[in-house]
Amino acid sequence: MDMMTAARSGPDAEALWDAVVIGGGAAGLSAGVVLARARFATLVADGGAPRNGPAGHIRGYLTRDGMAPAAFVAAGREELARYGGTLAPASVTDARHAPDGTFALRLDDGRALRARSLLVATGLTDELPGIPGLSERWASEVHHCPHCHGYEVRGRAVAMIGNPVAAASSVHLAALLRRYSPSVAFCVNGVEVGPDERRRLTAFGVRLVEGRVTRVVSPVGAAGGDPVAIEVDSGGTVMCEAVFVAPRPLPHDALLTALGAGRDAASGLVAVDGQGATDVPGVWAAGNVVSPRAQVVAAAGAGSTAAIGMASWLLERELVAAVPGGPHRAGGAL
Repeated sequence: MDMMTAARSGPDAEALWDAVVIGGGAAGLSAGVVLARARFATLVADGGAPRNGPAGHIRGYLTRDGMAPAAFVAAGREELARYGGTLAPASVTDARHAPDGTFALRLDDGRALRARSLLVATGLTDELPGIPGLSERWASEVHHCPHCHGYEVRGRAVAMIGNPVAAASSVHLAALLRRYSPSVAFCVNGVEVGPDERRRLTAFGVRLVEGRVTRVVSPVGAAGGDPVAIEVDSGGTVMCEAVFVAPRPLPHDALLTALGAGRDAASGLVAVDGQGATDVPGVWAAGNVVSPRAQVVAAAGAGSTAAIGMASWLLERELVAAVPGGPHRAGGAL
């Protein structure tokens, strides 16, 4: 049986896919390629707003270091098409359980789809502190991950702006930045830093700046790459060449929770097992939507792992349906 001839049609004329991948970033496209290569009818729905879209380059991805995110996505889409996968340039606005055991999906372009299995790879939004001048410099002078951007500002004066809703990450990143620069200022900005942490940071060469940050500005006449001024309500100003901040990650997991996926009690994120399976049969999740700290390379690996798990799950149902006298497909759900 050739599973890749075309998406099948049910009695309601909605296309039925073996697998629909929601989100076409590193995790989603990697999963789509794996599933398409395994000869499953696969559709990747992507609204085109990747988390790393504002960044100039991908870092830490073996053989892809320095590649522009847009070029990475374009190459992934070409690979998906090469193996017979389908790309829908649209967002999934609704996902629910259908009576026949499949999943019913609605896209923002008006199309309705059904799927035997789902992978949600919708990523997240980085919520920055509400400091004037911060969001305007996001992904240019302002960064969030030293592993992604620290090497590029090595040896320069850098500043870490604390975020009270990401306090532990703020302290950790302030210390980590010292690996890249001899001049690191940690603008505490309301983060509670305990006595032991203060001693450790100070001994490690991190300068703590008290007070709340009021705004981030460029000095008069400054151009891109020139110094940035961080103004503090104590009246002081911290001059630096790069700014880091720990955003609050807001996973795009509404579709997962609408389908009944449970959350991990400790992290609050939708819970998945080692292969990315949620506790809802037929539903997987991969990438930043369930792992906010995953870099592009890790998200791609998680998507591949999830797709292999999905392929095994789909195959098992086909084996059961193939036995004479055994359970029959219910609208292709098996």
